[in-house]
Amino acid sequence: MIIENRDQNQYLNRELSWIQFNKRVLLTGMEKEYKILDKIKFCSIFSNNLDEFFMVRVASLKAQVEADIQKKSIDGLTAQEQLSIINKKVKKLTTIQENFFNKELINELKNSGVHIKRFAELSEVEKSWCNNYFLTSIFPLLTPLVVDPAHPFPFISNLSLNLAALITESECNKKQFVRVKIPTKSTGRFIQIPNEIVKSEDEKEFYFITVEDLIGNNLEKLFEGMTCLSYSFFRVTRDADLELKELEADDLLIAIEKSLQKRRVGGEVVRLEVEEKMSKDILTLLIEGISISEDYIYFSKSLLALDDLNLLTKINRKDLKENLSIGQTNTTLKELNNSSDQNFKSIFSILRKRNILLHHPYDLFSTSIEEFINQAADDPLVMAIKITLYRVSKDSPIIKALVRAAENGKEVMTLVELKARFDEDNNIQWAKQLEQAGIHVVYGIIGFKTHTKISLVVRKEKRSLRNYFHIGTGNYNSNTSKFYTDLGLLSTDTDIGLDLIQLFNYLSGFSQQKNYKKILVAPFSMREQFIFLIKREIKNAKNGKKGEIMAKMNSLVDPEIIELLYKASQNGVVIKLVIRGICCLYPQRKNLSENIKVISIIGHFLEHSRIFWFSNDNNPEAFIGSADWMRRNLDRRIEAIVPIEELSFKKQLYDLLNSYFEDNSCSWTMTQNGKYDKNNTQNNKISSQFDLIKNWH
Repeated sequence: MIIENRDQNQYLNRELSWIQFNKRVLLTGMEKEYKILDKIKFCSIFSNNLDEFFMVRVASLKAQVEADIQKKSIDGLTAQEQLSIINKKVKKLTTIQENFFNKELINELKNSGVHIKRFAELSEVEKSWCNNYFLTSIFPLLTPLVVDPAHPFPFISNLSLNLAALITESECNKKQFVRVKIPTKSTGRFIQIPNEIVKSEDEKEFYFITVEDLIGNNLEKLFEGMTCLSYSFFRVTRDADLELKELEADDLLIAIEKSLQKRRVGGEVVRLEVEEKMSKDILTLLIEGISISEDYIYFSKSLLALDDLNLLTKINRKDLKENLSIGQTNTTLKELNNSSDQNFKSIFSILRKRNILLHHPYDLFSTSIEEFINQAADDPLVMAIKITLYRVSKDSPIIKALVRAAENGKEVMTLVELKARFDEDNNIQWAKQLEQAGIHVVYGIIGFKTHTKISLVVRKEKRSLRNYFHIGTGNYNSNTSKFYTDLGLLSTDTDIGLDLIQLFNYLSGFSQQKNYKKILVAPFSMREQFIFLIKREIKNAKNGKKGEIMAKMNSLVDPEIIELLYKASQNGVVIKLVIRGICCLYPQRKNLSENIKVISIIGHFLEHSRIFWFSNDNNPEAFIGSADWMRRNLDRRIEAIVPIEELSFKKQLYDLLNSYFEDNSCSWTMTQNGKYDKNNTQNNKISSQFDLIKNWH
């Protein structure tokens, strides 16, 4: 039941809460304790996050304004009011980022042996090498486009870096506007100058010049016989959300491909980034050509597209970044390698004896989930493999295993979610490859995005079939598993195995099953079950029993859940929440949420796991899975949450949740006004993430 008549002052705006999250990312990268390339990483993530925010969230709000939609947000703001506040707050944050980059990051990079040099600073020998590099490696890639009555203003592709120039012929005073796209994908953003050219014998020294700086200082070669009056760089962000009419699409794969083509062409411009020094003449022509209001123009004092800084983290200087190549084989799975009993060399033999709770990246993904799928592909007793794929790495060992399983004659079914935002193209290619291998590929249920992370292996044993499965909080992605924290359960639980068979049948369109024995499935039973679990804690607290809720997720947005949490707090239920990103709930407010504490963990690893723990009068129930407490997860996506029933696993999750609240290094506490304070102490520093590296299992 959704109650619309709520007190607007009791809810934080979703978009503004997200901006606060991204601010925490930026400020984390500005802390002195981090090594320079890790600071660069956070600075890059901040910019990349902003790009996606404008492409999706700001674009959506602008579309509402243009469509004259008057519906207000949960905190009572119109779309236009939200846009005005967003622009002011984001411009303040980008100014902080630019100042930090110009005044601190550049100097710290230089002092560490990583030099980003301006063309004007180069020696004559260095300039000569760079100019020759321009002629041989960049010049042939450039295509100047002039704007005049015969040549309309060119299309500016989304997130591309561009040069705008005013040029004139020597014999006349007529000015012409020219745009040149900087081919960063072909050339790279940072051109490394060889150490022998710089006359440096130190292998730890790296010298770079940006590709746009090199192009800007060679324009006379590009505009032969012309005079360049002025030039500057700019970048546009476009609406990149897919416009997809699923119900009218006969073939979802074709529909997604067509929508992606539209995205590449680009939607409406939602942001224009320009150099602060850009001349008024060029800026005026840009504004007219792009058709954008001045509210959405961002003047930059630093390099544009600072998300490209991530490229610098790949340089071979391990001393300048934290070693995050961590993780071990899960202690239970180590028996595979240590046992001399050949009958015990199978992951299935282990799972018949015990369940396994995994925590990545502390437990290696490669020796657990990948091993599970790999062994299933090669085991002659395995009859079938079923799996959902949401975001998959480019060179995926799991995809290879699924193809091999099909070649080995097993029944393989994969659900590939084509609507995984910004991974659609990648998933289309995987879907085609899987289909070509003879694998049964489905794309889910019309109207719902399939976000659940589940896999099922059916194995023939003693004239019957046994189900082995994995349910997790994160994607089957080998790359992100190294820096996303995620949990997963490997098990042979009979009831859960049957639930997953029913769920896969529903996903493939052969079942209308909506009731499940153990797992919580959205959009069917999950919301109702969470409401029941919260109300039970309220009832217990009212009856003088212990009432306690702990939960960890990416975002807390759903109004009905928030309202229930407020009610629980008012009835004495102690609530501790670890919310990495958006949180629309106010904690610690008198007579509203005094018993609710909210923290956010921002560290080297991206906290992605979802955990839900309810004390149930000292008989706790715990769950993990793919869903946040958001309307989209509970009502518009296929999600699965699995109960964790073993006492030892429940204790592990309880201790894990509490460890985040002991963190005084990576945690931020949300205050009653919706702001965040960094929990930072000089002595006895505790980092939940680094403690987990040492102590998990």
